[in-house]
Amino acid sequence: MEVYQKGIFEEGLELFMRKGIQVSLIGDPSKLQISLWITKTVEATKNNSRLHFILAINHSGREDIVQACQSICRRVMDNLIRVEDIDETIFSQQLETNCTEFPYPDLLIRTSGEQRISNFLMWQLAYTELYFEECMWPDFGEKEFVKALLSFQGRHRRYGGQD
Repeated sequence: MEVYQKGIFEEGLELFMRKGIQVSLIGDPSKLQISLWITKTVEATKNNSRLHFILAINHSGREDIVQACQSICRRVMDNLIRVEDIDETIFSQQLETNCTEFPYPDLLIRTSGEQRISNFLMWQLAYTELYFEECMWPDFGEKEFVKALLSFQGRHRRYGGQD
């Protein structure tokens, strides 16, 4: 049985509903005490459309790729698709980020001085710009966010092309 502090979670859900925010989840929150709240929030907000907020909790990019391969294999075995039909689009549709219209982030901000993606969105980050910030996440505020956005705005994006 999950136990969580009442109040903050209900306030969060009320805010999401009031602002029209859809909440989706990628990853596995089952080991967290708040997984029931997350499940209820995802269900309650599924028809909201003003903004899409995706929680990545205990997300494994490698596991996401493996489960996508397994899903595609099942579709082939069930004769729903042919092996020859498998392409990047079909593969991407099987990833957890298929819950959003925009599954490929433009910018990944990594805090705490770490300079790696740490098994996060392995497929989806192929053309994402990376920004590394020394400060810890709880201290990451508006000043740091603006700095990251200015860095991003100054980049020339080629999306894998030569230029």
